[in-house]
Amino acid sequence: MIKSSEKIFFEGAPAKEDLLLNLLAGITLIGLPFTFGALARALWLRFRITNKRVSVTGGWLGKDKSQIAYSQIKEVRSIPRGLGSYGDMVLVMKDGARLEMRSMPNFRKVEEFINDQVNQTISRNPSITSSGF
Repeated sequence: MIKSSEKIFFEGAPAKEDLLLNLLAGITLIGLPFTFGALARALWLRFRITNKRVSVTGGWLGKDKSQIAYSQIKEVRSIPRGLGSYGDMVLVMKDGARLEMRSMPNFRKVEEFINDQVNQTISRNPSITSSGF
């Protein structure tokens, strides 16, 4: 039996640029909610992307954890923010559920890696298709 080890592609916190831009926005009363959101993300949100799964730890005090295997992912959507230096991503699952990853650093490379892993999973197991179970 061959046991493959899990290799980390990315592990870390949201983009620092997100926090900086939102701290600047906090100077105005209108920007305060965005500042508090960015502070919460900076303190408690963590991403871990490996060759086996995507894990996101977040929520109040970092108590919520979501893990998604690549075989469950139907689609990856992303949008740049912060002049393109970071972005938001949404992983759409085959059952319609969604996992949001806000302020992802190097989001273009991460999106490409996730898509590659999804395609490799499908090619290894043809019974898994991107359209359903």
